[in-house]
Amino acid sequence: MSTLRRSFTPIRSTAKALADFGGQAGSVTFLCYNLRSKRTVAGARRQGYAGCEDAMIRLYNTKTRTKVDFETLERGKVGMYVCGPTVYNYIHIGNARTFISFDVIRRYLMWRGFDVTFVQNVTDVDDKIIRRANTENKDWKEIAETYIKAFHEDMDALGIQRADFEPRATENIQNIISICQTLVDQGTAYATPSGDVYFSVRAFPAYGKLSHRDINDMLSGARVAPGEEKRDPLDFAIWKAAKPGEPYWESPWGKGRPGWHIECSAMSKPYLPLDIHGGGMDLVFPHHENEIAQTEASCHCQLAKYWMHNAFVQINSEKMSKSLGNFKTI
Repeated sequence: MSTLRRSFTPIRSTAKALADFGGQAGSVTFLCYNLRSKRTVAGARRQGYAGCEDAMIRLYNTKTRTKVDFETLERGKVGMYVCGPTVYNYIHIGNARTFISFDVIRRYLMWRGFDVTFVQNVTDVDDKIIRRANTENKDWKEIAETYIKAFHEDMDALGIQRADFEPRATENIQNIISICQTLVDQGTAYATPSGDVYFSVRAFPAYGKLSHRDINDMLSGARVAPGEEKRDPLDFAIWKAAKPGEPYWESPWGKGRPGWHIECSAMSKPYLPLDIHGGGMDLVFPHHENEIAQTEASCHCQLAKYWMHNAFVQINSEKMSKSLGNFKTI
């Protein structure tokens, strides 16, 4: 994210900056100065002027793979949705990079005068949570609650602001079922005899627009495994029939639970359209690509105007991850 200084230049005088901010050193990171009016942003705000908000912001948009001018959907307001934790373990410093990065962006936009609505979800039902619960012989809800509390403690320790809204997957089951039903009704998803529901990738012509992947290239080497009921190897589950011992909810297709990707489509829906959707770069494909397909196919609207992703923290040239066991917790 960068600033295109048109009629504005940064102030580098600490004394001047502190005077404009009433001596609050912690607030000073970057100041705009209007060359025409000779006002600092703080002084301009005190006198009722727009100050720095009208200086152009530029950001890197994953979707276009270019830096673009940031123009909000509604003047003065920004809607942000950042994918939050799947709560089956403590977060590590690689996870924290995402939350810190978007906290900085959020704070900067707020400082610039924008009214920011920041939404960050919690995935509190998932294959990993269920596996951990089975391994420790605990209820999956206990696992989720334990690591939600730990996540909040870590965020507080890092000084990261809490989200304005923190929807949970389990609080949005009916919304998830509703989106699945809409997709089935219009033919972009289909139910199988066993109770799974799959999204039909080929029924969404724009699939691949975020990750810049071609469907035909993705198809190379892909196969439908024996016993699978999906029609195409590219299709992905949006509703899963419950297996013995798993949590489940009643649905038109029997007892089951949501797939991972559909959860964010349901949790972001009340806040659409978004100005910014973000997360770690590992989410570009398939998670965010699938999220776009589900959401835009069901609502016939744009999910987000801009897509932003942060890079990985690496250990010995490898991505820090729980699966590799090379992570360090907060």
